[in-house]
Amino acid sequence: MFAAEAGGLGALAAAAAIRTPTVIACGAADDCAFILLEWLDLQPLNHAAGSILGRKLAQLHRCQGESCGWHEDNFIGATPQINTPHRDWAYFFGMYRLRPQLDLAVARGLDKGLHARGLAIVERLSGLFLDYRPQASLLHGDLWAGNVGQLADGEPVIFDPACYRGDREADIAMAELFGGFPTSFFAAYREDWGLDRDYERRKPLYNLYHILNHYNLFGAAYLGQAGRMIEAVLGDLRR
Repeated sequence: MFAAEAGGLGALAAAAAIRTPTVIACGAADDCAFILLEWLDLQPLNHAAGSILGRKLAQLHRCQGESCGWHEDNFIGATPQINTPHRDWAYFFGMYRLRPQLDLAVARGLDKGLHARGLAIVERLSGLFLDYRPQASLLHGDLWAGNVGQLADGEPVIFDPACYRGDREADIAMAELFGGFPTSFFAAYREDWGLDRDYERRKPLYNLYHILNHYNLFGAAYLGQAGRMIEAVLGDLRR
């Protein structure tokens, strides 16, 4: 996990878009693994730093590759994240994001009927991409408010990534899921690089991945939300 985190931080730093803590060392001693990062005295994002971060995130997303995925698997929280490269984003997201989380969830007690409806989303989700062909942008991958901050001079910082290449909307959707970002962040991002008109239709699909992961990591408190999101996304796809 620490090696994957170090690799993600290195990729973000190489993009030269947003400040990250420098990785000083990463390794293991006896039965204990460790990662040593540059100390940054961080504060929550204010309005001005949020605006800067929005523009810088658009810059990061302009770092694009030919395929979705990553050169190695990594983790979303403590859950393994499969990153097998594929040129088709809808296929990638269905097979390497939603399906593994659904299969893990049913193994942990998710109702089999709900699991089946989730798999129906995987089979149909290309319907959300009929007129939209996202580029394989460099993503932070776990962009919630707990993984961002600012320095005393107002420079924004991101950390604790789950990097891969995919639809930039996935980062924006995650940022909206739990709140905590100033409205200036979203306004500046959209001003720099507007979102597709059907983004709001795809947002629940992208955030279903994270809610299922929270169910798998933290238990039944997220079951109701996961179920509602599955029903909503599947209902949209069946229209």
